Amino acid sequence: MAARKAEKKRVPAQKARSKAALAVTARPKPKAPVRKPKTSADARAVFTKLRAHHHDAHCELDHQNPFQLVIATVLSAQSTDVMVNRITPELFRAYPTPAALAKAEQSEVEAKLNQIGMFRQKARNIIGLSKRLVEHHGGNVPRSLTELVELPGVGRKTANVVLGVAFGTPEGVVVDTHVQRISQRLGFTRETEPVEIEQDLMKLFPREDWDMLSHVLIFHGRRICTARSPACAACPVNELCPSAFRAENVGRKPPRVRT
Repeated sequence: MAARKAEKKRVPAQKARSKAALAVTARPKPKAPVRKPKTSADARAVFTKLRAHHHDAHCELDHQNPFQLVIATVLSAQSTDVMVNRITPELFRAYPTPAALAKAEQSEVEAKLNQIGMFRQKARNIIGLSKRLVEHHGGNVPRSLTELVELPGVGRKTANVVLGVAFGTPEGVVVDTHVQRISQRLGFTRETEPVEIEQDLMKLFPREDWDMLSHVLIFHGRRICTARSPACAACPVNELCPSAFRAENVGRKPPRVRT
């Protein structure tokens, strides 16, 4: 009798332990704490490491003067720097100055640009841009954001490339697809639009870092933190990155839903 009573007591106890074990198993695992730079000092510490790693970061558009840079940057929209660098030598040989390009025939310029996307629109823009430089700026590239964005084909991003690279006086941070993705992965911003991302970066970093910041993040995005297969194991800031080893879907556009 005593043995049966002991057995009956053990059965409920075992059931209770089994339920507890199932509850523990079913309980979702706690997420890893999100470590993101919360202050300018934190963000700059990450940038310092990245800058040391990508010490050769620079603007990869070939140019010899501000005029060539603004033309090359306009042409780089929806095109690669490599392709732009392939076509600009011939373009600049034919039209070495704003005055020369301002007088060019649309069809002749199109023929020199037809290897890149939107070449007709870009030909129209760089001719119009050159005319405005001649007519309003004495053939010189202006040094202010306000004046630059008045040029055909020049937006805020292009203007800041020119201001930062040619003159060392950026009025903002260049936010391209690499800068956008890396900024989100590193926790520099929670925004998804370039304008808002730029504002967050301008708050985190001092003006003297704005130009180099974009070059370093672009190099990092091309070399290590790529869109599809980020090489987190090789990243010099993986210990500081809130997205480390799970960054594939961070900072990327959601896949299109086919209907």
